Amino acid sequence: MKKTLLLSVVASTMIMAGGDIKPVEPVVEAPVVVEEASAWKFGGSAVAFTQTVDNSGNSSLFDGANTYSAVGAQLSAVNADLFAGIGAGVEVSAIKSSSDAGFYTGGGDAGTTSGGFTQAYLTYGFGATSVKLGRQLLPKGLSPFAFSEGWQVFKNSFDAALVVNSSIPNTTLVYAAVVNSNKSINDYTNDAAFTKINANGDVVHMIAAQNKSISNLTLTGNYYFGPDMVANGANATILWGDAKYNAGSFNVAVQGGQISPDTAANTSAYGAKLGAKFGMFTAMAAYTSVSTGALGISNFGGVKSPLYTQMILNNVGQYHAAPGSDFLKVGATAKVLGGTVKAFYGAGTNSSAADKGDYTEFDLMYVTKLTKNIKVFGAYVYTDDSAYTQATATGSRPSANNFVRFWARYSF
Repeated sequence: MKKTLLLSVVASTMIMAGGDIKPVEPVVEAPVVVEEASAWKFGGSAVAFTQTVDNSGNSSLFDGANTYSAVGAQLSAVNADLFAGIGAGVEVSAIKSSSDAGFYTGGGDAGTTSGGFTQAYLTYGFGATSVKLGRQLLPKGLSPFAFSEGWQVFKNSFDAALVVNSSIPNTTLVYAAVVNSNKSINDYTNDAAFTKINANGDVVHMIAAQNKSISNLTLTGNYYFGPDMVANGANATILWGDAKYNAGSFNVAVQGGQISPDTAANTSAYGAKLGAKFGMFTAMAAYTSVSTGALGISNFGGVKSPLYTQMILNNVGQYHAAPGSDFLKVGATAKVLGGTVKAFYGAGTNSSAADKGDYTEFDLMYVTKLTKNIKVFGAYVYTDDSAYTQATATGSRPSANNFVRFWARYSF
Protein backbone atom coordinates (compact mmCIF):
# COMPACT_ATOMS: atom_id res chain seq x y z
CA MET A 1 0.00 0.00 0.00
CA LYS A 2 2.75 2.38 0.90
CA LYS A 3 4.59 1.48 -2.29
CA THR A 4 1.47 2.20 -4.43
CA LEU A 5 1.03 5.54 -2.68
CA LEU A 6 4.65 6.51 -3.28
CA LEU A 7 4.44 5.73 -6.98
CA SER A 8 1.25 7.76 -7.21
CA VAL A 9 2.98 10.78 -5.64
CA VAL A 10 5.90 10.52 -8.07
CA ALA A 11 3.55 10.18 -11.04
CA SER A 12 1.50 13.16 -9.88
CA THR A 13 4.63 15.22 -9.61
CA MET A 14 5.64 14.30 -13.15
CA ILE A 15 2.21 15.24 -14.46
CA MET A 16 2.26 18.58 -12.60
CA ALA A 17 5.64 19.25 -14.20
CA GLY A 18 4.24 18.67 -17.64
CA GLY A 19 4.91 14.98 -17.81
CA ASP A 20 8.47 15.47 -19.22
CA ILE A 21 11.73 14.30 -17.75
CA LYS A 22 14.59 15.78 -19.69
CA PRO A 23 17.34 13.29 -20.38
CA VAL A 24 20.62 13.90 -18.58
CA GLU A 25 23.24 14.84 -21.16
CA PRO A 26 26.50 12.96 -20.75
CA VAL A 27 29.43 15.16 -19.79
CA VAL A 28 32.17 14.84 -22.39
CA GLU A 29 35.55 16.08 -21.14
CA ALA A 30 38.33 16.94 -23.55
CA PRO A 31 41.24 14.56 -23.17
CA VAL A 32 44.14 16.03 -21.20
CA VAL A 33 47.39 15.79 -23.11
CA VAL A 34 50.23 15.29 -20.64
CA GLU A 35 53.48 16.43 -22.16
CA GLU A 36 56.47 14.50 -20.96
CA ALA A 37 58.91 16.81 -19.23
CA SER A 38 62.20 17.14 -21.03
CA ALA A 39 65.02 15.24 -19.39
CA TRP A 40 67.39 18.02 -20.42
CA LYS A 41 68.00 20.83 -17.97
CA PHE A 42 69.19 24.05 -19.57
CA GLY A 43 70.94 27.00 -17.99
CA GLY A 44 73.47 29.69 -18.58
CA SER A 45 74.81 33.10 -17.69
CA ALA A 46 75.90 36.42 -19.15
CA VAL A 47 78.78 38.30 -17.51
CA ALA A 48 80.40 41.72 -17.72
CA PHE A 49 83.83 41.98 -16.06
CA THR A 50 86.44 44.73 -15.72
CA GLN A 51 89.63 45.34 -13.77
CA THR A 52 91.94 48.34 -13.79
CA VAL A 53 95.23 49.32 -12.11
CA ASP A 54 97.08 52.60 -11.66
CA ASN A 55 100.64 51.18 -11.91
CA SER A 56 101.93 52.85 -8.76
CA GLY A 57 100.32 56.12 -9.73
CA ASN A 58 102.14 56.24 -13.07
CA SER A 59 98.82 55.94 -14.91
CA SER A 60 95.14 56.45 -14.21
CA LEU A 61 92.49 53.96 -13.26
CA PHE A 62 90.20 53.00 -16.15
CA ASP A 63 92.44 54.33 -18.89
CA GLY A 64 92.63 52.17 -22.00
CA ALA A 65 96.18 50.92 -21.54
CA ASN A 66 95.67 49.63 -17.99
CA THR A 67 92.13 48.32 -17.98
CA TYR A 68 91.03 44.80 -18.77
CA SER A 69 87.39 44.41 -19.75
CA ALA A 70 85.42 41.43 -20.96
CA VAL A 71 81.90 40.25 -21.65
CA GLY A 72 80.97 36.60 -21.74
CA ALA A 73 78.08 34.24 -22.42
CA GLN A 74 77.71 30.65 -21.29
CA LEU A 75 75.08 28.00 -22.10
CA SER A 76 74.78 24.58 -20.50
CA ALA A 77 72.62 21.47 -20.91
CA VAL A 78 72.54 18.44 -18.60
CA ASN A 79 70.68 15.15 -18.92
CA ALA A 80 70.99 12.82 -15.92
CA ASP A 81 69.70 9.81 -17.87
CA LEU A 82 70.35 10.07 -21.59
CA PHE A 83 70.01 6.33 -22.10
CA ALA A 84 70.60 3.17 -20.05
CA GLY A 85 71.52 5.21 -16.98
CA ILE A 86 74.20 7.18 -18.82
CA GLY A 87 74.00 10.93 -18.30
CA ALA A 88 75.60 13.74 -20.25
CA GLY A 89 76.46 17.39 -19.82
CA VAL A 90 77.76 20.07 -22.13
CA GLU A 91 78.72 23.71 -21.63
CA VAL A 92 79.70 26.27 -24.25
CA SER A 93 81.43 29.51 -23.25
CA ALA A 94 82.52 32.60 -25.17
CA ILE A 95 84.42 35.69 -24.01
CA LYS A 96 85.09 38.95 -25.83
CA SER A 97 87.89 40.80 -24.05
CA SER A 98 89.84 44.02 -24.46
CA SER A 99 93.18 42.23 -24.29
CA ASP A 100 94.67 38.76 -24.32
CA ALA A 101 97.74 39.69 -22.27
CA GLY A 102 98.65 41.38 -19.03
CA PHE A 103 95.43 40.70 -17.16
CA TYR A 104 96.73 42.21 -13.93
CA THR A 105 98.28 45.26 -15.52
CA GLY A 106 95.92 45.94 -18.38
CA GLY A 107 97.56 45.38 -21.74
CA GLY A 108 95.73 47.74 -24.03
CA ASP A 109 92.60 47.22 -26.06
CA ALA A 110 93.75 44.94 -28.87
CA GLY A 111 90.54 42.91 -28.46
CA THR A 112 90.28 39.14 -28.55
CA THR A 113 87.45 36.67 -28.81
CA SER A 114 87.65 33.16 -27.42
CA GLY A 115 85.11 30.40 -27.17
CA GLY A 116 84.56 26.68 -27.08
CA PHE A 117 83.39 23.74 -25.01
CA THR A 118 84.31 24.34 -21.38
CA GLN A 119 82.45 21.24 -20.22
CA ALA A 120 81.55 18.04 -22.09
CA TYR A 121 81.17 14.85 -20.06
CA LEU A 122 79.35 11.56 -19.56
CA THR A 123 78.16 10.21 -16.20
CA TYR A 124 77.13 6.82 -14.90
CA GLY A 125 76.14 5.56 -11.49
CA PHE A 126 75.82 2.13 -9.94
CA GLY A 127 75.15 1.45 -6.29
CA ALA A 128 77.07 3.95 -4.19
CA THR A 129 79.51 4.78 -7.00
CA SER A 130 79.34 7.49 -9.66
CA VAL A 131 81.65 8.03 -12.62
CA LYS A 132 82.18 11.25 -14.57
CA LEU A 133 84.36 11.24 -17.68
CA GLY A 134 85.32 14.23 -19.79
CA ARG A 135 85.72 17.98 -19.48
CA GLN A 136 84.36 19.09 -16.10
CA LEU A 137 84.69 21.24 -13.00
CA LEU A 138 86.64 19.93 -10.01
CA PRO A 139 85.80 21.11 -6.46
CA LYS A 140 88.47 22.62 -4.21
CA GLY A 141 87.02 20.84 -1.19
CA LEU A 142 87.97 17.44 -2.61
CA SER A 143 90.84 18.36 -4.93
CA PRO A 144 92.90 21.22 -3.42
CA PHE A 145 95.72 21.05 -6.00
CA ALA A 146 93.55 20.76 -9.13
CA PHE A 147 90.35 22.76 -8.70
CA SER A 148 88.04 25.14 -10.56
CA GLU A 149 88.44 28.79 -9.56
CA GLY A 150 85.51 31.19 -9.42
CA TRP A 151 87.19 34.58 -9.61
CA GLN A 152 87.19 35.05 -13.40
CA VAL A 153 84.42 35.56 -15.97
CA PHE A 154 83.86 31.77 -15.96
CA LYS A 155 85.38 28.93 -13.98
CA ASN A 156 88.33 26.99 -15.40
CA SER A 157 87.73 23.31 -16.10
CA PHE A 158 89.64 20.04 -16.51
CA ASP A 159 89.82 17.03 -18.80
CA ALA A 160 89.55 14.28 -16.23
CA ALA A 161 88.06 10.99 -15.10
CA LEU A 162 86.35 11.18 -11.71
CA VAL A 163 85.10 8.28 -9.60
CA VAL A 164 83.22 8.95 -6.34
CA ASN A 165 82.11 6.28 -3.86
CA SER A 166 79.98 6.76 -0.74
CA SER A 167 79.47 3.16 0.40
CA ILE A 168 81.14 3.84 3.75
CA PRO A 169 78.81 5.78 6.09
CA ASN A 170 79.62 9.52 6.33
CA THR A 171 82.61 9.01 4.02
CA THR A 172 83.34 10.05 0.46
CA LEU A 173 86.12 8.33 -1.47
CA VAL A 174 87.40 9.89 -4.68
CA TYR A 175 89.75 8.91 -7.48
CA ALA A 176 90.63 11.37 -10.25
CA ALA A 177 92.89 11.13 -13.27
CA VAL A 178 93.49 14.70 -14.45
CA VAL A 179 95.06 15.46 -17.82
CA ASN A 180 94.40 19.00 -19.07
CA SER A 181 93.26 22.36 -17.72
CA ASN A 182 92.58 25.76 -19.28
CA LYS A 183 93.73 27.66 -16.17
CA SER A 184 91.94 31.01 -15.69
CA ILE A 185 93.74 33.63 -17.77
CA ASN A 186 94.30 34.70 -21.38
CA ASP A 187 91.97 33.13 -23.99
CA TYR A 188 91.11 30.28 -21.69
CA THR A 189 87.78 29.27 -23.26
CA ASN A 190 89.49 28.25 -26.51
CA ASP A 191 90.09 24.53 -26.92
CA ALA A 192 93.78 25.25 -27.52
CA ALA A 193 93.99 26.68 -23.99
CA PHE A 194 93.57 23.20 -22.52
CA THR A 195 97.09 21.98 -21.86
CA LYS A 196 98.63 19.30 -19.65
CA ILE A 197 98.89 20.05 -15.96
CA ASN A 198 101.77 17.55 -16.03
CA ALA A 199 103.92 19.03 -18.76
CA ASN A 200 106.41 16.14 -18.87
CA GLY A 201 103.93 13.31 -18.32
CA ASP A 202 100.41 12.49 -19.38
CA VAL A 203 98.34 12.61 -16.21
CA VAL A 204 98.16 13.42 -12.51
CA HIS A 205 96.44 10.84 -10.29
CA MET A 206 94.58 11.83 -7.14
CA ILE A 207 93.04 9.83 -4.30
CA ALA A 208 90.94 11.62 -1.68
CA ALA A 209 88.97 10.59 1.39
CA GLN A 210 86.56 12.85 3.26
CA ASN A 211 84.84 11.89 6.50
CA LYS A 212 82.01 13.62 8.42
CA SER A 213 81.32 11.02 11.13
CA ILE A 214 81.78 13.53 13.95
CA SER A 215 79.20 16.30 14.12
CA ASN A 216 80.45 19.64 12.71
CA LEU A 217 83.86 18.13 11.81
CA THR A 218 85.06 17.53 8.23
CA LEU A 219 88.30 15.62 7.71
CA THR A 220 89.86 15.47 4.23
CA GLY A 221 93.03 13.77 3.06
CA ASN A 222 94.59 13.85 -0.42
CA TYR A 223 97.33 11.99 -2.24
CA TYR A 224 98.56 13.12 -5.67
CA PHE A 225 101.00 11.30 -7.93
CA GLY A 226 102.47 12.97 -11.01
CA PRO A 227 104.58 10.54 -13.08
CA ASP A 228 107.48 12.26 -14.87
CA MET A 229 106.21 15.58 -13.54
CA VAL A 230 109.65 17.00 -12.75
CA ALA A 231 112.36 17.50 -15.35
CA ASN A 232 114.49 14.51 -16.32
CA GLY A 233 111.64 12.05 -15.84
CA ALA A 234 111.35 12.36 -12.05
CA ASN A 235 108.02 11.86 -10.32
CA ALA A 236 106.28 14.14 -7.83
CA THR A 237 103.91 13.26 -5.00
CA ILE A 238 101.73 15.38 -2.70
CA LEU A 239 100.30 14.44 0.68
CA TRP A 240 97.80 16.97 2.03
CA GLY A 241 95.33 17.07 4.90
CA ASP A 242 92.63 19.44 6.07
CA ALA A 243 90.43 19.44 9.20
CA LYS A 244 87.54 21.87 9.66
CA TYR A 245 85.31 22.20 12.72
CA ASN A 246 82.29 24.50 12.35
CA ALA A 247 80.00 24.97 15.34
CA GLY A 248 78.07 27.84 13.76
CA SER A 249 79.07 30.63 16.12
CA PHE A 250 82.75 29.77 15.74
CA ASN A 251 84.95 27.64 13.50
CA VAL A 252 88.52 26.42 13.44
CA ALA A 253 90.55 24.72 10.72
CA VAL A 254 94.04 23.36 10.18
CA GLN A 255 95.80 22.21 7.01
CA GLY A 256 99.20 20.90 6.02
CA GLY A 257 101.23 18.58 3.87
CA GLN A 258 104.22 18.18 1.60
CA ILE A 259 105.13 18.24 -2.10
CA SER A 260 107.92 15.75 -2.82
CA PRO A 261 109.70 15.84 -6.20
CA ASP A 262 112.06 12.90 -6.73
CA THR A 263 115.08 14.96 -7.74
CA ALA A 264 114.46 18.28 -5.98
CA ALA A 265 113.93 19.66 -2.50
CA ASN A 266 110.64 18.91 -0.76
CA THR A 267 108.24 21.73 0.10
CA SER A 268 106.14 21.43 3.24
CA ALA A 269 103.42 23.80 4.40
CA TYR A 270 100.87 24.22 7.16
CA GLY A 271 98.14 26.65 8.09
CA ALA A 272 95.52 27.44 10.72
CA LYS A 273 92.34 29.50 10.65
CA LEU A 274 89.94 30.79 13.30
CA GLY A 275 86.54 32.32 12.70
CA ALA A 276 83.59 33.62 14.72
CA LYS A 277 80.08 34.88 14.01
CA PHE A 278 78.43 37.77 15.87
CA GLY A 279 74.94 38.32 14.52
CA MET A 280 75.34 40.06 11.16
CA PHE A 281 79.15 40.11 11.48
CA THR A 282 81.85 37.48 11.03
CA ALA A 283 85.56 37.73 11.80
CA MET A 284 88.53 35.54 10.87
CA ALA A 285 92.28 35.19 11.19
CA ALA A 286 94.56 32.80 9.32
CA TYR A 287 98.26 32.04 9.22
CA THR A 288 100.22 29.88 6.77
CA SER A 289 103.87 28.95 6.42
CA VAL A 290 105.66 27.37 3.45
CA SER A 291 109.15 25.92 3.77
CA THR A 292 111.92 26.55 1.28
CA GLY A 293 111.76 23.95 -1.48
CA ALA A 294 111.46 23.43 -5.21
CA LEU A 295 107.69 23.91 -5.73
CA GLY A 296 105.06 26.27 -4.38
CA ILE A 297 101.70 25.38 -2.85
CA SER A 298 99.52 26.22 -5.83
CA ASN A 299 96.68 24.94 -8.01
CA PHE A 300 98.14 22.85 -10.86
CA GLY A 301 95.28 23.89 -13.14
CA GLY A 302 94.82 27.54 -12.21
CA VAL A 303 96.50 30.46 -10.50
CA LYS A 304 95.20 30.32 -6.91
CA SER A 305 96.30 28.34 -3.86
CA PRO A 306 94.53 26.03 -1.37
CA LEU A 307 96.13 27.93 1.53
CA TYR A 308 93.80 29.74 3.95
CA THR A 309 95.67 33.01 3.35
CA GLN A 310 94.63 33.29 -0.31
CA MET A 311 93.47 36.83 -1.09
CA ILE A 312 92.27 38.53 -4.27
CA LEU A 313 95.71 39.21 -5.74
CA ASN A 314 98.47 37.76 -3.57
CA ASN A 315 98.66 34.85 -6.01
CA VAL A 316 100.13 37.16 -8.67
CA GLY A 317 103.61 36.70 -7.27
CA GLN A 318 102.62 33.70 -5.11
CA TYR A 319 103.59 35.84 -2.13
CA HIS A 320 101.78 33.59 0.33
CA ALA A 321 102.35 30.27 -1.48
CA ALA A 322 105.93 30.48 -2.76
CA PRO A 323 108.64 28.48 -0.98
CA GLY A 324 109.92 30.38 2.06
CA SER A 325 106.71 32.37 2.64
CA ASP A 326 104.98 33.18 5.92
CA PHE A 327 101.65 35.00 5.65
CA LEU A 328 98.99 36.37 8.00
CA LYS A 329 95.44 37.25 6.96
CA VAL A 330 92.74 38.91 9.09
CA GLY A 331 89.33 40.14 8.11
CA ALA A 332 85.64 40.64 8.73
CA THR A 333 82.35 40.57 6.85
CA ALA A 334 79.03 42.29 7.51
CA LYS A 335 75.53 41.84 6.10
CA VAL A 336 74.77 45.50 5.37
CA LEU A 337 73.62 47.79 2.56
CA GLY A 338 71.47 45.09 1.06
CA GLY A 339 74.41 42.75 0.53
CA THR A 340 77.70 41.68 2.09
CA VAL A 341 80.73 43.88 2.76
CA LYS A 342 84.08 42.11 3.19
CA ALA A 343 87.39 43.57 4.33
CA PHE A 344 90.68 41.67 4.61
CA TYR A 345 94.26 42.64 5.36
CA GLY A 346 97.20 40.38 4.59
CA ALA A 347 100.92 40.70 5.28
CA GLY A 348 103.77 38.32 4.67
CA THR A 349 107.47 37.87 4.25
CA ASN A 350 109.64 35.50 2.26
CA SER A 351 112.99 34.21 3.51
CA SER A 352 114.18 32.37 0.42
CA ALA A 353 117.21 33.66 -1.45
CA ALA A 354 115.30 34.21 -4.70
CA ASP A 355 112.21 35.97 -3.34
CA LYS A 356 113.36 37.60 -0.12
CA GLY A 357 111.17 40.49 0.97
CA ASP A 358 107.78 41.63 2.28
CA TYR A 359 104.30 42.00 0.83
CA THR A 360 101.05 43.57 2.03
CA GLU A 361 97.53 43.67 0.61
CA PHE A 362 94.19 45.20 1.55
CA ASP A 363 90.93 43.95 0.01
CA LEU A 364 87.57 45.73 0.29
CA MET A 365 84.64 44.00 -1.39
CA TYR A 366 80.89 44.33 -1.80
CA VAL A 367 78.61 41.68 -3.27
CA THR A 368 74.84 41.58 -3.58
CA LYS A 369 71.95 40.17 -5.57
CA LEU A 370 69.96 42.84 -7.37
CA THR A 371 67.34 40.26 -8.34
CA LYS A 372 66.97 36.49 -8.12
CA ASN A 373 69.07 36.17 -11.26
CA ILE A 374 71.46 39.15 -11.15
CA LYS A 375 74.51 39.26 -8.90
CA VAL A 376 77.06 42.10 -8.77
CA PHE A 377 80.52 42.41 -7.22
CA GLY A 378 82.88 45.31 -6.63
CA ALA A 379 86.35 45.38 -5.08
CA TYR A 380 89.15 47.77 -4.26
CA VAL A 381 92.57 46.18 -3.75
CA TYR A 382 95.81 47.78 -2.60
CA THR A 383 99.03 45.80 -2.98
CA ASP A 384 102.60 46.69 -2.00
CA ASP A 385 105.61 44.54 -2.84
CA SER A 386 108.12 47.42 -2.69
CA ALA A 387 110.41 45.46 -0.35
CA TYR A 388 110.22 42.30 -2.43
CA THR A 389 113.63 41.49 -3.90
CA GLN A 390 112.43 39.91 -7.12
CA ALA A 391 109.96 42.67 -7.93
CA THR A 392 112.34 45.55 -7.28
CA ALA A 393 115.36 43.88 -8.88
CA THR A 394 113.71 42.86 -12.14
CA GLY A 395 111.07 45.56 -12.41
CA SER A 396 108.61 42.80 -13.26
CA ARG A 397 105.92 44.37 -11.06
CA PRO A 398 105.51 47.95 -9.88
CA SER A 399 106.04 48.26 -6.15
CA ALA A 400 102.58 49.49 -5.08
CA ASN A 401 99.28 49.39 -6.92
CA ASN A 402 95.63 50.36 -6.61
CA PHE A 403 93.27 47.91 -8.31
CA VAL A 404 89.53 48.14 -8.92
CA ARG A 405 87.48 45.18 -10.09
CA PHE A 406 83.78 44.95 -11.02
CA TRP A 407 81.60 42.23 -12.43
CA ALA A 408 77.89 41.59 -12.96
CA ARG A 409 76.42 38.15 -13.64
CA TYR A 410 72.96 37.25 -14.94
CA SER A 411 72.18 33.56 -14.42
CA PHE A 412 69.23 31.62 -15.78
